[in-house]
Amino acid sequence: MTARVFGAEEAKRVGFVNEMFETKEAAVQAGLKMAGVMAAKSPVAVQGTKELLNWSRDHSVQDGLRYTGVWNSASLQTSDIQRALLSGFEKRTPTFEKL
Repeated sequence: MTARVFGAEEAKRVGFVNEMFETKEAAVQAGLKMAGVMAAKSPVAVQGTKELLNWSRDHSVQDGLRYTGVWNSASLQTSDIQRALLSGFEKRTPTFEKL
């Protein structure tokens, strides 16, 4: 990275940001909406994704895939997958236990 200063339009064009907002309030509201979407997901899946992304940046692809397999195996021990699948079949929003 060059540490070159660039504006919001360029940041969006190259994929550093997904969306731009006219006001701080609009940005906060969009952030809260996104937080709500994430909060409705399985806490195990959200935490696992965060852990895998952080861990993988300092390790090889092969090691990252191996570590992902371990996390996936551990997630099968929770009821989150069953809850998510069942709620899909029943066309309702799943509820997950807190970590």
